[in-house]
Amino acid sequence: MSKGTVKLIIFAAVIAVIIGLNHHYGWSDMITGDNWYADLRMMVNENLAGAIIIYIVVMVVACVVLAVPGVTFAIVAGAIFGPWLGTVLCVLAATIGAILSFLVGRFFLQDSLRDKISSNKYISRILFDRETKNEMLVLAITRLVPVFPYNLQNFAYGITDISLVKYSIGTFLFMIPGTAMYTFGTYAIADGTNRWLYAGITAVLIAAVMLISRRLRNRYVTGETDDVNEN
Repeated sequence: MSKGTVKLIIFAAVIAVIIGLNHHYGWSDMITGDNWYADLRMMVNENLAGAIIIYIVVMVVACVVLAVPGVTFAIVAGAIFGPWLGTVLCVLAATIGAILSFLVGRFFLQDSLRDKISSNKYISRILFDRETKNEMLVLAITRLVPVFPYNLQNFAYGITDISLVKYSIGTFLFMIPGTAMYTFGTYAIADGTNRWLYAGITAVLIAAVMLISRRLRNRYVTGETDDVNEN
């Protein structure tokens, strides 16, 4: 049995244990049950620290094991914790999840990931193209341009040469704009307090993220220029 196969079996066993524990204790029910929203809102008022821990743990597990889209948790964070704390918590939890996925990719799934990555022309090109050797630039592109599957790119970075420290810092920083866009937007809809203020902030964030995303996509992903797109 090859070393890569052994690692894959160990990883699968760990995932099976986590899923089994979740099924037994019902951790995910805290944010997926019928009354999850009311329960979390009540916990925020009664035990904010407990609500924060539950949110972060469930989000990290969902990112690494269940491949749940990060936008789901940004919306939940905005509705439950508000725009400011929600943004901080969502970015923090998403970064922790991304780091764990990175480590899984680096130590357990390198061989099995190569074919998957090579089949995605965008990720393969950006991560391994000579034109994008600046690692922080690559992180900015993959975090801000929506054509890259979020969970796949987290694992994919594990087979690159980027350091864990640089990956962690870049991931945290470049996820802030997109996350804030969803948390502020959700809060503007869910809460009547200062609705127009937060709707305005959301509009500014959307415009900024779309502009940056478009420029990065045209320059590094599709190879087009703004002039070409406008003609």
